[in-house]
Amino acid sequence: MSSPADAPPPEVSLGLALRGALGGVLMGLANLVPGISGGTMLLAAGVYPAFVGAIAELTLLRFRARSLVLVGSIVGAAALAILLLAGPTRTLVIEQRWIMYSLFIGLTLGGVPLVWRLARPATTSTWLGAAAGFGLMVLMALTNPAGGGGDIHPALFTLGGLAGAGAMILPGVSGGYLLLVLGQYLPILGAIDKLRASIAGGLDTALLLEALSVVVPVGIGVVAGVVGVSHALRWALRRFPKGTFGVLMGLLLGAVVGLWPFQEGRPPELGERLEGRVVTEALLAELEPEDYPLERFAPSAGQLGGALLLIGAGLGATLLIGRIGGSGEAE
Repeated sequence: MSSPADAPPPEVSLGLALRGALGGVLMGLANLVPGISGGTMLLAAGVYPAFVGAIAELTLLRFRARSLVLVGSIVGAAALAILLLAGPTRTLVIEQRWIMYSLFIGLTLGGVPLVWRLARPATTSTWLGAAAGFGLMVLMALTNPAGGGGDIHPALFTLGGLAGAGAMILPGVSGGYLLLVLGQYLPILGAIDKLRASIAGGLDTALLLEALSVVVPVGIGVVAGVVGVSHALRWALRRFPKGTFGVLMGLLLGAVVGLWPFQEGRPPELGERLEGRVVTEALLAELEPEDYPLERFAPSAGQLGGALLLIGAGLGATLLIGRIGGSGEAE
C-alpha cells in the first residue's frame, strides 16, 4: 500500500503559477526594452523549457491543466507589465534617447555570450550564419534608422508582432529591438498607452478605437508568431543548430549599429520632404515628437562618459540575468 509521501507531485501548484507570473513580468519588461530577450527572462525565472513545452502542447490542442496555468500566468503577467509601463518607457526613449540607447547597447551586447555558449564549438556554418545575421541587421539599420514613427500600414504592424513574438521564443534575441529598427517600437508603445488611458478613463471610445487599430494587428502577428515561428525556429535548431545560433549571434552584434546613442529628433522645417511628403504647417501641427527625423550630434565629454557607464551597466545586467538563468532549473 503506498503512503501519501509516495504520491506524485500535483500537476498544478501555487509555486508553478507564481514562477510563471514572475517570468511573465520579466518577459513583459524585456519586450519593452530593446536589447533584453524575453526568452532570457524566462530562463532567469527557471520556466523557459516548461514554457516552450507548454506552447507546443497547446498548439497541438493538448490542454493539460499544467500547461494552461503556466502559459496563462506568464502571458497574463507579461500583458499587465506591458500595459502599465509602455507609456513611461516611450516617454523616456523620446525625451532621453541617448541615455536609453546607451543602456540598450549594453543590454544587447550582454546577450552575445549567452548565444555563444549555445553555439560553441563554432564551425564554418556558425561563422557564415553570424556574417549573414550581422549583415541583415546593418542593412535594416541603414535603410530604416531606429526610432521613426509616421504612418505604418496595419499589415506591417502584423509583421512586427510576428517578428516580436518569434524573438520571444529564443534567448538572446530582443523583440523590442526588432520593432525599433522596423520603426514600429514607439508607435506600438504609444498605442498600448492609449489603450491603458482609454480603459482608465471609462472606455473613451475614440481613444480605444485608435489604440485597437494598432494593437489588434500586432496581436494577430504575436499569436501567429508564437504558433508558427516558434515551431520553425525549433526545426531550424534541430536541423541546423550551428548555423542558426551563428545567425542569432550576428543579429545581436549587428543590432548595435542601429543604436547609435548620440542622435535626437529634430522638428522638420517647412518645405522639407519627410517620408515622401512635403512638410506644411498643417503636417507640422500633426506630427508627434516620435515622428521627427533623427540627426546625429557631437556628444559632450559628460555624455560620452555617461554613455560608456550605461553601456557597462546594461552589459553587466544582461550577463547577470543570463548567469542566473543558466543555473535555473526547468520546471
